[in-house]
Amino acid sequence: MSPAEPFTVPVHADEAAWIRDRVAAYRFFDEPTAAGWTCGANRDYMERLRRYWLETFDWPAAVARLNRHPHFRVDVGDGLRLHVIHRLSSRPGARPLLVAHGWPGSIVEFDALIDRLAEPEVEDGPAFHVIAPSLAGYAWSDKPPAPLGPRAMAGLYDRLMGVLGYDRYLYQGGDWGCVIGGWIGLDSTRVAALHLSGYSLRSADMRPSTPDEVAWLTKAQKVRDRETAYLQLQGTKPQSLAFAMMDSPMGVAAWFAEKFVGWSDVGYGRNGYVDPPFSFDTMLTNIMIYLTTRSFATATWIYKGLFDEGGFAMPAGRRVEVPTACAAFPKDLLAFPPRAMVERGYNVVRYTEMPRGGHFASLEEPELFLADLRAFAAER
Repeated sequence: MSPAEPFTVPVHADEAAWIRDRVAAYRFFDEPTAAGWTCGANRDYMERLRRYWLETFDWPAAVARLNRHPHFRVDVGDGLRLHVIHRLSSRPGARPLLVAHGWPGSIVEFDALIDRLAEPEVEDGPAFHVIAPSLAGYAWSDKPPAPLGPRAMAGLYDRLMGVLGYDRYLYQGGDWGCVIGGWIGLDSTRVAALHLSGYSLRSADMRPSTPDEVAWLTKAQKVRDRETAYLQLQGTKPQSLAFAMMDSPMGVAAWFAEKFVGWSDVGYGRNGYVDPPFSFDTMLTNIMIYLTTRSFATATWIYKGLFDEGGFAMPAGRRVEVPTACAAFPKDLLAFPPRAMVERGYNVVRYTEMPRGGHFASLEEPELFLADLRAFAAER
């Protein structure tokens, strides 16, 4: 068997029918008056999402759209095959670029940008051979037999690039992608540069030493207290959560929708909480990838793996020396601290303070995201 086998995303018609039946049978319940999103998923939004799901959303059409990209499943060792989009550029001098999604995202985060990265609109723009994998345990990648943390995932991604024939590559990541990117920067001999749109893996010494750093830490702690109960649950008791979610498509949809609101640039006291800034089709395509592959449970295992590996701190005395760009979106759950603080753990060669945008940057602010990535690549 070839290490890289062509793959077509399946519709999984039987699973889709079961999901539809469960969504149709869902029974709503009370919520506090004028709760909005302050207590979690908003009932009004979920009712509208459910109605669109049942009356308008076309899952086979969404699958067909995904299949316009070239998909593969690649043997990366340890008995695992990773699903990957491998989109080659026609441009001379194109360089390999691995783009890494996180949770509760998927390759949908990059779907609209893959062709633009491979075939830039201007003749002299940087072009890439785009490699967009699904994390182990996610989507159409194999499910590992036990939780794998982000450092182990980094090893799988680096091996993936070797199997595909790339000795040097650029890397872009947000959410889990930025944690994995930090480990790739520490452990890989193949990676040439990192473009990170979130901040997670950090130097062992993160004590603030300036007023700006103290202010960042205070704000980060408030965001953590408000937004990261899910991390503690998924990092300690993922199987208990899975017993509920694996049987409830609406439960998964609500669990995800709340993140796509709370982590985007639509709330946090400026305008109140409003709908996620993404279409129902985008939201449901992402949700259906988890549901039709029965991967909600195994997708949470990376959180358990994180704690098993030791958390978000680099080993004492280590620093990422690979040239690193920081795309600092202001409303990101994993917002960057001041540049000097990041430089304790990374060789920062570019630090861009974005005017707007949140955690799902490639979806929410694709033009800002793309421009910064291209500008960084042009400098390398």
